[in-house]
Amino acid sequence: MENGEIPENANENCPGPQSESAGKSDACEGCPNQEACASAPKGPDPDLVAIAERMATVKHKILVLSGKGGVGKSTFSAQLSYALAAMDFQVGLLDIDICGPSIPKMLGLEGQEIHQSNLGWSPVYVESNLGVMSIGFMLPNPDEAVIWRGPRKNGLIKQFLKDVYWGELDFLVVDAPPGTSDEHISIVQFLQATGIDGAVIVTTPQQVSLVDVRKEVSFCKKVGVEVLGVVENMSGLCQSLTEFRFMKLTENGEQQEVTEKVLEFMRVKAPELLNLIAFSEVFDSSGGGATRMCREMGVPFLGKVPLDPQLCKAAEEGRSCFADKKCGVSAPALKSITEKLLVGNQWHQELQDVSIDDGV
Repeated sequence: MENGEIPENANENCPGPQSESAGKSDACEGCPNQEACASAPKGPDPDLVAIAERMATVKHKILVLSGKGGVGKSTFSAQLSYALAAMDFQVGLLDIDICGPSIPKMLGLEGQEIHQSNLGWSPVYVESNLGVMSIGFMLPNPDEAVIWRGPRKNGLIKQFLKDVYWGELDFLVVDAPPGTSDEHISIVQFLQATGIDGAVIVTTPQQVSLVDVRKEVSFCKKVGVEVLGVVENMSGLCQSLTEFRFMKLTENGEQQEVTEKVLEFMRVKAPELLNLIAFSEVFDSSGGGATRMCREMGVPFLGKVPLDPQLCKAAEEGRSCFADKKCGVSAPALKSITEKLLVGNQWHQELQDVSIDDGV
């Protein structure tokens, strides 16, 4: 029982170890922790003071949330961090997806370890102004499953917040797991006193995702976290026509590749087609997508990011989509969303000597 957290083996309706009725209420009868709770010191969690001291050097804190898994939330968190760092902001990226930490791979940091100094845990740095912290750096085997209950997850999140030495940061981007569970409640509770600027919520266009995103918006409103905006990710497959593979179905239903024939035909007969971008709606957006949901729920819509195979490749290779021109359809969309966040919250005024267009 650490720092006021409810033990895993507590009775249902446990009032919590910090409650004045801890160990004394009817709900405590028969609980194995009853005696310890009754005699435990009451009062504010001392770790919250340590967290506040650490966060005093962080100007802005952004949560990146999603109601549904697999919508590209971590990809967005990684590329948002790259974009902010490219604008000369000092950026930290905190991965609190304890059971599925994908941030180390998406930033090319697999195999790295956390080092400790007299100031605390040191983040792993991608660049001098982009540091990362994740449980992924602590696992001896990357294939090892993290099978933890809520209290242990909460304990690690608290340790990240109070023990990691970020130094002076303009932005701390927090990549959370999908849903509205222990990790989300904990990060809000631990950071509330220090000020959370708000949350960016990532979704895909179809209703099966938006149903859960509505719950995420509701969660933010209930816990007092401002929704900075919603991003519609994977908003249609979009890529250069020359990057497609063309297949022909044979009479027995097998696929036969005819890519070279098609490209040669275009080169000879219709060369203007080679410069076209092809678009296909992968997910059904007939329900209005994220745009309609934002309008109905009264939250900002930040923009759409297409399903770009080049962006997927950048995430797999752990690199920024802004580093070259390969992500020709997704990088401009992500840049526009980053600009909306900066301008809409007047954060761009804090960046001196470098305009938005200089960095990304």
